[in-house]
Amino acid sequence: MIVASRYAKALLDLAIEKGQLEAVYADMLRVKDVCESSKEFVTFLNSPIIKSDKKASTIKAVFEGKLNAITSGFLAIVTAKRREAVIPEMANDFIEQYREHKNILTAVITSASGLDAATKQKALDLVKAQAKGEVELIEKIDTSIIGGFVLKVGDKQLDRSVSRQLSNLKRSEEHT
Repeated sequence: MIVASRYAKALLDLAIEKGQLEAVYADMLRVKDVCESSKEFVTFLNSPIIKSDKKASTIKAVFEGKLNAITSGFLAIVTAKRREAVIPEMANDFIEQYREHKNILTAVITSASGLDAATKQKALDLVKAQAKGEVELIEKIDTSIIGGFVLKVGDKQLDRSVSRQLSNLKRSEEHT
């Protein structure tokens, strides 16, 4: 959504200008976490029935004492403009823009049962060798891949999962 992206950009610029970028980034991670862990909160933000002043007081209560003054003030402005429904997407957009600004590449590695520290480090080293800048490695577990791993970096994907190998084997047998 363009609106969320514009608000995120404005907040990023403000945080940079005020020298509070890291604090605001931590706040946006917190906001994202609340939105992802509480579907009720997101439904509340999207409700056209609930008045903006009620939403503003609830947002303030949820995050009171947990956010930087810049972030709290910015959320108050977003709510005053009746744009509280964009808060979840705005948090995601801010995090993406922060990572771009800091030249941080996000790599997602998915395995069936989790990776040990040595394997995680090998994956991180592999991505770092190809990347310019920092790399953040996010680990996910998906039992449907059976074994092996899937590594995603940006729009590239390395799929070494057992489920992919079985699928390829099945396809090759169908064509013979």
